[in-house]
Amino acid sequence: MSVLSIIRDCLDALLHPSARYDALTRARHRAFMAPRLLGSLAAFAAFPVYLAMRGAPTALEAAAFAWLIAPILLSWFLSRTGRYEGAHVLSSLALASLVMLVALTTGGIESFAAIWLVVVPLEAALSASRRVVAFACSLALVCAALLIGLSHFDMLPPQETGIAMREVLMGFGVASATLYAAGLAFGAESLARTSVSLLYVEEDRYRLLARNMSDVISRHRKNGAVQFISPAAEAMLGAPASRLVGHGLFDRVHVADRPAYLTALSDAGRGGESRSVEFRLRRDNARGQSSAGDFIWVEMRCRPLDEMTALSEAEVVAVIRDVTDRKLQEQALEEARVAAERADASKTRFLATMSHELRTPLNAIIGFSEMIVQEDVLMVDAARRKEYAQLINDSGQHLLSVVNGILDMSKMESGNYEISPEPFAPRAALVNCCNLLALKARDSGIELVTRAPEGLPEITGDPRAFKQIVLNLVANAIKFTERGGTVTASASVEGARLMLRVSDNGVGIAADDLKRIGDPFFQAGKTYQRRHEGTGLGLSIVKSLVALHGGEINVQSKVDEGTTVTVALPIVFTPSAERAPSNIATLTPAPRSASEVQPYQVKKSA
Repeated sequence: MSVLSIIRDCLDALLHPSARYDALTRARHRAFMAPRLLGSLAAFAAFPVYLAMRGAPTALEAAAFAWLIAPILLSWFLSRTGRYEGAHVLSSLALASLVMLVALTTGGIESFAAIWLVVVPLEAALSASRRVVAFACSLALVCAALLIGLSHFDMLPPQETGIAMREVLMGFGVASATLYAAGLAFGAESLARTSVSLLYVEEDRYRLLARNMSDVISRHRKNGAVQFISPAAEAMLGAPASRLVGHGLFDRVHVADRPAYLTALSDAGRGGESRSVEFRLRRDNARGQSSAGDFIWVEMRCRPLDEMTALSEAEVVAVIRDVTDRKLQEQALEEARVAAERADASKTRFLATMSHELRTPLNAIIGFSEMIVQEDVLMVDAARRKEYAQLINDSGQHLLSVVNGILDMSKMESGNYEISPEPFAPRAALVNCCNLLALKARDSGIELVTRAPEGLPEITGDPRAFKQIVLNLVANAIKFTERGGTVTASASVEGARLMLRVSDNGVGIAADDLKRIGDPFFQAGKTYQRRHEGTGLGLSIVKSLVALHGGEINVQSKVDEGTTVTVALPIVFTPSAERAPSNIATLTPAPRSASEVQPYQVKKSA
């Protein structure tokens, strides 16, 4: 361990606790205590040499040397209190008092000690306090003026030393003052070097912090112009920080969010309070190119700059943080809330629809069965009994179709609906379905038109599901078309897809309802003001069957003009994977006799 290290450790042990945790303050306290302690020790060591040269000291000289204990007391004061400026003030007073004591007895202003008055403000300069320096200068000038005045009025004791001794003392005074001033200069230089070194350390520390933190730190003018932005902006926005200086950051703010961005900066710069704002910033892709739709959500907290003066322009420091994930979570929560509300509304519609769809045929079954039971009382003949039985059967068939629709929808939603792809002729299936609905169309006063070219190729798919798609679409079109209207079912080939279109000139669908067409149990119009029967599962089942075949469905409609439903199915369909067997079985009605099923082989009906 070197001598300097030992001295430094000893000085550090004497420091006040308030100075031990700040490097610059610790260096200043060392610079104050070290020369005074060393100077006092050197003066006491030189006292015997002075006695050998001077002889027996006078009482005044002995008092002057005794006064050299004052620096030790000043060091003790700083060590106990930590008051750096107060210690410098006391040091100036002690040095000026010593100089005056020696000068008054050795010639006044002409004394060798008078030159030490120059050292008083030089020593005070180490305090880095204008108040302390001003006090030291004033004190030195007052002492000099006092010595001049006393010398002018011959109020000083006569000098008994010879010319040679006076010259020696003068040389000693100049040399000692020069050495002490040099020590002060070295101390000032050491403090300056320490200050610069600490500044570099702090700068490196803050630079490291700015480079490695995910948040972006920026400095703005009141108009939004960026004066400084941390390197973290490159990772956030994909653009170098140099491109964001000036109005580069403002150009990336979403047009709709720019007023809020500028307002927050202006309010922070003018009001003196922190502001927070959320807005969108355009981010460059991996190739450094801007994308019109690639925006991220950020949160900016801004506050006024502390180092502002009355003449300086208002500036704002901002911290920008990427909150895109939080925004996505909020959006997901909002979508979940909407979905929950929609599910609750769907449950309400389902209950209302089922109560209607089940109550009507059940009332018919119960009513007509009671009439058959009471045929003796009511005098029901055989023809009427057969009519009632047919009505009961029709009501049961309707109930069965409602239940089967619900079961099919349940299997589709659970992913257990099984399709059996095989080659079949779509034209024959389309014509057959339209023939089955021709009577219903004729009874409703609607013209049913089938357009299917003879050259339609075979497609691979589930023929049962294809017929169900056609039947649901055509039945819906007939149901929502007024008497005298027309329903057209057509098929064609476009590329590798079969295009199935069912159009009508019926009541149409409102724009708000069109967005929800295909949702389970949803029907256009208010549930309690329905003009047509149905569970609202028709299009839902169609949509699910089309999706199972890898196809697409498109619905276009205008109120009072009609609706067109287009289904695109691949000509060659390959199922993706084996599905688990379903534990939901669709009910099958008992087969009817062949005489009851009479298909109508027509393409047009009126």
